[in-house]
Amino acid sequence: MAKNLEQKEAVVKEVKEKLQKSNSVVLVDYKGINVEDVTELRKRFRAAEVDYKVYKNTLFKRAASELGFDSLVTYLQGPVSVAFGYNDAVAPAKTINQFIKDNPKTPISVKAGYIEGRIMDAADVKALGDLPSREGLIAMLLGGLQGTIRNLAYALNTIKENKEAEA
Repeated sequence: MAKNLEQKEAVVKEVKEKLQKSNSVVLVDYKGINVEDVTELRKRFRAAEVDYKVYKNTLFKRAASELGFDSLVTYLQGPVSVAFGYNDAVAPAKTINQFIKDNPKTPISVKAGYIEGRIMDAADVKALGDLPSREGLIAMLLGGLQGTIRNLAYALNTIKENKEAEA
């Protein structure tokens, strides 16, 4: 019995460390998913550098409550798996959204998320996952700036040519 308690305490400690270290957490309802699909999902999470685990709800609740993540605890009903994002806060949401799009018949769904200090419901996590990547947003910004600068240069050149023509 003492060994079982030690194992549970080790799991709670592991969850607490992961919650503290991560930028984002996505709770996933994996009820009804088959082995082939969950293997593909784990592979995608690994490629995105996301830690994906299944914990007992009671142990996850204990760890989350001890850290003050009480609003996340309310989503721990039924079979729940957890995706921890460490480097890119959006990676877990993007990965699970893409998996759901690629596998529409899979019964997997997002329950909630915790991203940089904010609890998000399933719709918010989906919206976040649908955003372009950081690099894509930077490229869009630079493209917009480039067009504006090009138009400004064209206007200034036209003004210069008009003044030269007048003189």
